[in-house]
Amino acid sequence: AIWVRDGNEADAYLAQQVPDLIVLDWMLPGLSGLALARKWRAQEKMRQTPIIMLTGRGDELDKVAGLDAGADDYLTKPFSTQELQARIRAALRRSAPVLSGSQLQVGQLQLDPQTWRVHHLGQELKLAPSEFKLLLCLMKAPERVHSRAALLDKVWGQEVLIEERTVDVHIKRLRQALGAAGAMVETVRGSGYRITAHATIENS
Repeated sequence: AIWVRDGNEADAYLAQQVPDLIVLDWMLPGLSGLALARKWRAQEKMRQTPIIMLTGRGDELDKVAGLDAGADDYLTKPFSTQELQARIRAALRRSAPVLSGSQLQVGQLQLDPQTWRVHHLGQELKLAPSEFKLLLCLMKAPERVHSRAALLDKVWGQEVLIEERTVDVHIKRLRQALGAAGAMVETVRGSGYRITAHATIENS
C-alpha cells in the first residue's frame, strides 16, 4: 500500500501510477477528496479504479455528493478496521474482471463478461466497476424488476452494510455512462429497476 499526505501529493502520484484501489479522505489538505474523485473519474485510465471515500460528513446529501463525484463506496467516521477491510474486499471483487458467461444483448446494447466491454450501436462505452456489475445483473434478466435490496446484495455483497440510496446514485451514473442507451434502464416505482429494449416508464 502507498500512503500520501495530501491531495496534491496524491494527484502527483496517480499521474504516474494507476493503483488497484483508492481509499480517499474527503478532508485532505490541498485538493479535497471530492475534487480529486471528480478529476480522476474524468480520466480514461482511472474510470475503472475503485474509490472508497472516507469522511466525517454523514448527512445523506454529503453521501450523495461523494458518490456523484465518482466514489464507489462511502464510509463515515468513526469506523472499525474490520469494516474498512470488508469494504475494500467488496470493492476489489466488483472491479475484478468477470471471466465467465457468454455475451449478453438487450436491444442494441451488448455486454461481454469475458472482456469487460459494453457496446451500443457499435460504440464502446466506458463504465466504472460498480456500474458494470449493475448492468451485468440487469442484463442477465432483462425485463425482470430487481429491487434495490437485491441489487445491493448482488453487486456489493452481504458482508458490507450500504444504504439502498447508494443503488439510486449508481443507477444514475450508469444511465449517464450508457448515453443514448440510458433510457433502457427503467425505474419501476415502488419496486426497483429493470432493463428493457423498449423504454416506456419515466426514469427518475
